[in-house]
Amino acid sequence: MTATDPALTALAQGWCALSLLHNKIEARIERALQAEHGLSVREYSLLDVLSRQHDGEGGHLQMRQVADAVVLSQSATTRLVTRLEDRGLLSRYLCPTDRRGIYTDVSPAGLELLERARPTHDAALREALDEAARDPRLEPLVRAVESLPRQVPAASY
Repeated sequence: MTATDPALTALAQGWCALSLLHNKIEARIERALQAEHGLSVREYSLLDVLSRQHDGEGGHLQMRQVADAVVLSQSATTRLVTRLEDRGLLSRYLCPTDRRGIYTDVSPAGLELLERARPTHDAALREALDEAARDPRLEPLVRAVESLPRQVPAASY
């Protein structure tokens, strides 16, 4: 059965289109970030999420929240954090009020890399969306993505 098989339901066809759009975007961004900055999409996403933390109530994310934000399991997120920590892009430390909690912060080198990589990420995203918009199957999804609110509230992490 293929994505164009008439036996597929409209819902399944919509899911196939959404999956195709996601894969095209992720592949374009992955190639650009790897080529320019030696970062994967997941690494970039993790640095981006952690860079948005702040001091104060609820400002630091627990590993579960980080995993949810980067759409990985907790164990995969921990491995990713370890790899980036080994590269000097992140640091971990114990929560001052709960010794069982471990916080992860982006290091100055990580922030610098993230700032250099952000324009590459954004340009690759724009290119992927522009290309996908030329496909009649994907154009409605591109319009939907472009109409989403510009700022994702931190509470959604």
